[in-house]
Amino acid sequence: MTTAALPKPAEEFLTWLAVERGRSANTLTAYRRDLQGYAAWLAAGGHRLDTVAEADVARYVATLRDAGRAPASVARALVAVRTLHRFLADADGAPDPAADVAPPRVPAGLPKPLDEEEVVTLLDAVVGTAPVHRRDRAILEVLYGTGMRISELCGLSLGDLDLDGGLVRVFGKGAKERIVPVGRPARTALREWLAPGGRGAMVPARWARRHDAEAVFLNQRGGRLSRQGAWAIVRAYGIRCGLDGRLSPHVLRHSCATHMLEHGADIRIVQELLGHASISTTQVYTRVSTERLRAVYDAAHPRARGRAS
Repeated sequence: MTTAALPKPAEEFLTWLAVERGRSANTLTAYRRDLQGYAAWLAAGGHRLDTVAEADVARYVATLRDAGRAPASVARALVAVRTLHRFLADADGAPDPAADVAPPRVPAGLPKPLDEEEVVTLLDAVVGTAPVHRRDRAILEVLYGTGMRISELCGLSLGDLDLDGGLVRVFGKGAKERIVPVGRPARTALREWLAPGGRGAMVPARWARRHDAEAVFLNQRGGRLSRQGAWAIVRAYGIRCGLDGRLSPHVLRHSCATHMLEHGADIRIVQELLGHASISTTQVYTRVSTERLRAVYDAAHPRARGRAS
């Protein structure tokens, strides 16, 4: 589906998302892409935003389905459209044509965490004391030890760390701030990275950007490590450990949450740790843990599958 320039009300909506709601650049890019597709479809049908009816929005969803878009992709596009029309309705006092259009059902995809032995193998794969090795070890330890998102890790600044207190300040989605505990292995890895032989050795003679000087994690050019750069680091160690195709920063986040729940953590504590706005988002990890519990039961109990003692 082709894209189109956005009408002024849609641009105002994106500005509102950025300024009033604190949405990230990645979220704004996704909204813009979905709304451009919607604007192109409206233009092709001779519609304007202020003349759209509920039936039009429903037809647009059907068009996306007929084009072979995955249910999750259709649902995401509809979220953008519904949020736009709700914004316009609130601003103008007009009816909201998208309010009652139901999104397609998205099959629940269960995360596939690493087991604890695989995590140990991964963390032990970083060998060496060179600055890059210290950085990579700290990245893996922090991702697994705190469950933070890769964007949150790359956004860390030196002032966010309290290693003596074992805490780190994290800015999550919507610029929401939370305080996260940092375990002893991750603190040790961070101290080694922040020592003169680690981060200090990667500091450039002159900072290319002013804010890079405060970044916890640097790339080899001395700038703030990007999300893509951190992703590549995680993937490289996954390949080294035989986890190619299975490992990503988000899998480490899944693994952190799942292992905590398996060891008895309260689900609301895990919700706070991960920065989930809703407990329902965290509950997906309880289903994973239940599956593992059943697998262990089936393998270990003499009568789990009808076997006699």
